[in-house]
Amino acid sequence: MKVFINPGHMPGIDSGAINRSLLLRECDIALSFGELLAKKLRSAGCSVRLLQSCNLCGEEPPAPNICAAANNWPADIFISLHCNSFNTAVRGAETLCCAESSSAGTLARLIQKQLADTLQKFDASFPDRGIKERPDLAVLRCTEMPAVLVETAFIDNDKDAVLLIDRQDAITSAIARGITDYWCLL
Repeated sequence: MKVFINPGHMPGIDSGAINRSLLLRECDIALSFGELLAKKLRSAGCSVRLLQSCNLCGEEPPAPNICAAANNWPADIFISLHCNSFNTAVRGAETLCCAESSSAGTLARLIQKQLADTLQKFDASFPDRGIKERPDLAVLRCTEMPAVLVETAFIDNDKDAVLLIDRQDAITSAIARGITDYWCLL
């Protein structure tokens, strides 16, 4: 299986969400997750490409085009890694796809189950925010393979942020298990 990993946002251009009190940037956490996930998937026998860029569909010509790179490889699945943010009070993980009743929806459910189950072992109150349909997102709409965007936790919530820092191995292992569960269904 060929897995294209897109750590969300891009240092120096678009840091994404931030946690000011802990000095965390989404782009840094996403890249760390991407590198760990790539290593785990390669160990499981997957071919992996990892690309972090602010250019999703060609709108920023100097930066690599994410969707075109995934489509041209061509990847079997596309995973975009992110941290959510809202009002410092909201917590939890959610996985986004274009349509729940699709291959991407199946992939999203498998990843979300592994991620929520894993994080609830460390914090029983960690919310499973489920699957969300987001056909408006370029990385889900403009990729030709099943694509999901994983919102691992809320970076602006200090309790979730501690999980993002301290449980990176567990989080990426959970995402990898969701991907390999999907691979077994093919």
